Parts: sequence; structure tokens; C-alpha cells
Amino acid sequence: MNPLNPKKLLLTKWTAVKPVDKQKHFLVSRVIQPEQPTDPIEQVEIEAVFSKAVQVITWRDLQDDSIWRQGWV
Repeated sequence: MNPLNPKKLLLTKWTAVKPVDKQKHFLVSRVIQPEQPTDPIEQVEIEAVFSKAVQVITWRDLQDDSIWRQGWV
């Protein structure tokens, strides 16, 4: 997979490899900024397209091909 830049993840689309509760397609709705501006970005907020459910994950989890695919497949 191509390397990801956490600053450019906002509004990117992702597909869960193993959907849970019919939630398969997700959108990065927010990049969570650290309290200290010098600290690196660690987490993003993803929103399910179907149910609008929101969850917070570490952005590095999106690099795992066994869990996430970039785009809507």
C-alpha cells in the first residue's frame, strides 16, 4: 500500500474487509489534532456511510490491508 499522510486523510473513503452490522463503507470525517501542536497526529474519526455511526481509530490502522481497503470497493 502507498504510504499515508495523516494530514491528508480528511474525507478519504475506506471499505472494511470484514463488515460489522452492515457497516462496510466509511469516510474519515475528522483528523483529531493532538493537544500539543508539536506532537504527531495519532487518531482519526471515521463515520459509517450507511448508519452515520462514528468511531475513533488510530490512523495507522488504515494501513493494514487485512482490515481496510482504500476507496469504496
